[in-house]
Amino acid sequence: MTGVQLTLRLLLELASLVALAVGGYGLWSGGPVVVRVLIALALPVVAAVLWGRYAAPRRPVRDSVAAWYGVQLLIWGGSVALLAATGHSGWALWLGALMVVNTVWLRLVGEWSPEIER
Repeated sequence: MTGVQLTLRLLLELASLVALAVGGYGLWSGGPVVVRVLIALALPVVAAVLWGRYAAPRRPVRDSVAAWYGVQLLIWGGSVALLAATGHSGWALWLGALMVVNTVWLRLVGEWSPEIER
């Protein structure tokens, strides 16, 4: 069951990147399309860089537990908030609920903490 939850976590991480792109595009609904596309491209790229540096299992920065938690909260919370703010509240609700359930489950079985990835 843990393997399924870890796979779901990876899919949720990828879904958060998609949500950031969708939310970023819809954030400035009256703006120029070029700017909206740039925002939609920039948000997932910045998120992926931050995740890779501070939250990924093979991250180079391992001495900051606050950064590990903070980046995950920022990216996952931001993706849900952007979806909700841009009119995709149903998707935001489902994505957020899955993220919370998955995180709680992995924490309960000892698979979600910065200590296990050292």
